[in-house]
Amino acid sequence: MKTDFQELSADSRVWIYQNSVPLEKKIIRDIQSKLNSFIDSWKAHGHPLQAMGDILHDRFIVLIVDERQNGVSGCSIDSSVAFIKAIEEEFQLDLFDRLVFSYLNGQQVETIAKDQFLKKYQEGIIDDQTLVFDNLVSTKKDFTEAWIKPLKDSWHKRFVQKV
Repeated sequence: MKTDFQELSADSRVWIYQNSVPLEKKIIRDIQSKLNSFIDSWKAHGHPLQAMGDILHDRFIVLIVDERQNGVSGCSIDSSVAFIKAIEEEFQLDLFDRLVFSYLNGQQVETIAKDQFLKKYQEGIIDDQTLVFDNLVSTKKDFTEAWIKPLKDSWHKRFVQKV
């Protein structure tokens, strides 16, 4: 059951999938339509989930479920992963690569491989104040407050620390 973001509790569960390049506007519209249909039919043990899905910065697919009414189950999580994999296949995307990192370069979102991230850090293009996207946040509260954070405060920091 599609829900407005503001209506979701702070402890709602969040999943974020990123594509390494921005999506074209038509693809965004097509995916958003499929996302809305999926959210409207998403259930756990036969009960509708209070959820929402959106595409942010032309590359992040975000799913959020409020478990106050009905909790997500293993099967409902599996169905969301199957849905995202179907989107990935249909639109020729790469939404499960966890070794590409996104950061803000001014107002522009850049997504690069882990090795390039380290190289840009060593060159001073990226520094501890660079804002990075932490796609591992797990609640709406964390998504709202800490999805975008300085590199020095993120898990990404371990990939650029000197050994």
